[in-house]
Amino acid sequence: MTRTRGDLCPGVFRPWPADDGALVRLRIPGGHVSRTTLAALLDVAEAYGDGEVHLTKRANLQLRALPLVDGAVPPEVVEAIRATGLLPHPDHELVRNVLVSPLTGLHGGRADLRGVAAELDERVCATPSLAKLPGRFLLVLDDGRGDLVDRSCDLGLVALSPDEVQLRIGSTHWGPVVPISEAAARLTGLARAFQQVRDAAWHVDELPVPPASQPADPRLSAASEPPPYGEVAEGIAHVQIPGGVLDRAAIDGLPEQLVVTPWKSLITH
Repeated sequence: MTRTRGDLCPGVFRPWPADDGALVRLRIPGGHVSRTTLAALLDVAEAYGDGEVHLTKRANLQLRALPLVDGAVPPEVVEAIRATGLLPHPDHELVRNVLVSPLTGLHGGRADLRGVAAELDERVCATPSLAKLPGRFLLVLDDGRGDLVDRSCDLGLVALSPDEVQLRIGSTHWGPVVPISEAAARLTGLARAFQQVRDAAWHVDELPVPPASQPADPRLSAASEPPPYGEVAEGIAHVQIPGGVLDRAAIDGLPEQLVVTPWKSLITH
């Protein structure tokens, strides 16, 4: 596929001019967010937008109907968003797309990938050249339960055991099996390699020469469905959010610790 323009994936500093106003997207690698932070973001939505926070299929958050002045969100709105703590790396805000099995480290799975996700985000944000990755570039980390193994991605991994993962390179190619302790560094290196050769491509799958591939490890899990709504384990629940839209009533009474899922729902714990 030949791209004739850059991607227009929205962010706080690159809003999408929708019919109802500016749309901005906030990336939360791994999906972990507190109820207090969501309440602060709802304050912004109520003051400047449509009064709601919208969940996405990449486990990110969106604000809609914000003011748009000369193609930008006004500074006072940017500062209100920044004050929520959800804009920690402004230069890399478009590329912090790290999707992780929502229950990892909480219940089930072969490995706890929360540390890998945090290290990966830190490494990406510490690499200036990666700020220019396409906003649609996606890293997908499956903790071995299979809930994200069939998600299309640019780079990723699947846990084979508590200590080993197999890397993903594009949606259909497998990379080497590596220790989990090396995973974040290896994925960051692969992202840098893509950035050096991508030309106008937005995705690894669009490269003219397919990446080198290795056989899929026999320990890989089959794809699995999301957990049913309701209690998953003691103190952990999967909460349905109708339409993937959060308002003040939707978060009232929720526990403080939450995980945004790619199914437009929440894990509470």
